[in-house]
Amino acid sequence: MNAIPAHVAGVGEIIMVVPTPKGEKNMLVLAAAYVAGVTRAFTVGGAQAVAALAYGTATVPKVDKITGPGNAYGQRQKRVFGVVGIDMIAGPSEILVLADGTTPPDWVAMDLFSQAEHDELAQSILLCPDAAYIEQVQSSINRLLAEMPRRAIIAKSLNGRGALILTRNMEEACAIANTIAPEHLEVSSRDPHRWEPLLKHAGAIFLGAYTSESLGDYCAGPNHVLPTSGTARFSSPLGVYDFQKRSSLIEVSETGAQTLGQIASVLAYGEGLQAHARAAEMRLR
Repeated sequence: MNAIPAHVAGVGEIIMVVPTPKGEKNMLVLAAAYVAGVTRAFTVGGAQAVAALAYGTATVPKVDKITGPGNAYGQRQKRVFGVVGIDMIAGPSEILVLADGTTPPDWVAMDLFSQAEHDELAQSILLCPDAAYIEQVQSSINRLLAEMPRRAIIAKSLNGRGALILTRNMEEACAIANTIAPEHLEVSSRDPHRWEPLLKHAGAIFLGAYTSESLGDYCAGPNHVLPTSGTARFSSPLGVYDFQKRSSLIEVSETGAQTLGQIASVLAYGEGLQAHARAAEMRLR
């Protein structure tokens, strides 16, 4: 998901870093890197990998931009922006489900689990105007949790940062969603297109009961490197534009310099920058 938009943007060299716990190389990761056209891969992860990419080492080349998710240590190290470009500093995973009570409660419970299993600090929230339905989801959570291999992490996440919230109506649920600006926002309702226009801030929006967040994680299509921790209010998912930059091109004719030079001169004198003013004035007839 990082390599493909980079290729579309015309990036000539794509470096991948990947952790190899206990020296074990994941063949699926390496195969995906090959298919996606990664140029080189290094078996290093975490904060040290980010530092190596930012400053360069005898082995790892210095790069222009670092993108992609990672653990808290890797994200903290991405504060090297300024030395190197970055996409964003991502926090723990988040899911917010807007439900009108028409989706099977087991589905919603499992969707909440899908983010809670990432991390004890992950955030899983349900907003719904139907109190009876919220009780059904809670019952599903209680029943399904025992089946989950990562149930200890899920339980700590839900107890620490999870919530099932009763709203007055779906309009209020949408307003609360805009305040939270979640990474993943599921609109699990019979008519999701009714509510989508009310949603202003989210990393990715999943419309309808059959559009589970996990499809977005793996294969739905849009990029799944997403803003977290409320930064969706001013940030976007990773895309081609993250691998592009712009330069200003300015060309002024002799005639144009007569008009612009006078303006620049007045403003420069106003700032007390006489050399700026004189540089413009020297080009006046």
